[in-house]
Amino acid sequence: MDTRTDLADAIGNTPLIRLRRASEETGCEILGKCEFLNPGQSVKDRAALFIIRDAVARGALRPGGTIVEGTAGNTGIGLALVGASMGFRTVIVIPETQSQEKKDMLRLAGAELVQVPAAPYKNPNNYVRYSQRLAEQLAKTEPNGAIWANQFDNIANRQAHVETTGPEIWKQTDGKVDGFVAAVGSGGTLAGVAMALQPKGVKIALADPEGAALHSFYTTGDFASPGTSITEGIGQGRITANLEGFTPDFSYRISDAEALPIVFDLLEEEGLCVGGSSGINIAGAMRLARDLGPGHRIVTILCDYGNRYQSKLFNPDFLKGKGLPVPEWLDKAPRAIPEVYED
Repeated sequence: MDTRTDLADAIGNTPLIRLRRASEETGCEILGKCEFLNPGQSVKDRAALFIIRDAVARGALRPGGTIVEGTAGNTGIGLALVGASMGFRTVIVIPETQSQEKKDMLRLAGAELVQVPAAPYKNPNNYVRYSQRLAEQLAKTEPNGAIWANQFDNIANRQAHVETTGPEIWKQTDGKVDGFVAAVGSGGTLAGVAMALQPKGVKIALADPEGAALHSFYTTGDFASPGTSITEGIGQGRITANLEGFTPDFSYRISDAEALPIVFDLLEEEGLCVGGSSGINIAGAMRLARDLGPGHRIVTILCDYGNRYQSKLFNPDFLKGKGLPVPEWLDKAPRAIPEVYED
């Protein structure tokens, strides 16, 4: 009998799927790790689980306690679901600019939601810094205490990928993997997988959206963030604790105009509905494939489902307003289907 003991036991061991068009266009085998198949439908379930387990092991998170976090959405969903399965409450601070779908899912998962104006990290009211102060305040009043998850600078996040994601990729490819590519939000996924696979000779690449500053830092030594992106949950302007000691072998800056057609084609031609960050990742994987040359095997992360961003990513009016490409199938009126009722 094949069963899981609880929700936490169902996190990880996600399959790799060959991305047909990306592979054919580059002459490499490009594989996507299907992190949308985690219980909370994103890669962030892994970090959430390890952060909670670490806090419990340290005695910081007590039975009935509260988890507080500042997040663009997916980490909060993971914390809320894993937390609920273990008897913890969750309070999530989120920038008000994030998709309505993620806000709705956070509430559905039982989280208490605090929305704050979007602000840069240096602003004391940035959602991450706000969440830290809120956690400190709630720790004084909650009967069972409260902790700050601190995904950006809590290396339990990175450790999740050192212990699970990286080894899974190595096992699933029988050790025949040449490259790994991912964008950075907190840095846990990319740096954690790098710690597991770089020593084995796997080339690690950063795919950085426009508006983020890490590509500039790793290529010039200076933080610079030209442009903007509609992607959510990725893009970083500092070296978080999860990124400390990490250096990519390759780095790419990816525009929305390059990534979004990949997302749209993937849905239309291969039946995979993923978010914008997955498009950035796949575009980065295709760039790495061209740099390495034909015949290599490259793995990237399919971070979450695209329906979590439906009101933006698959909204023709929103895309046109941003000057972004709109696929013909998304913009045309649905064809008339005849009625076939019987009298």
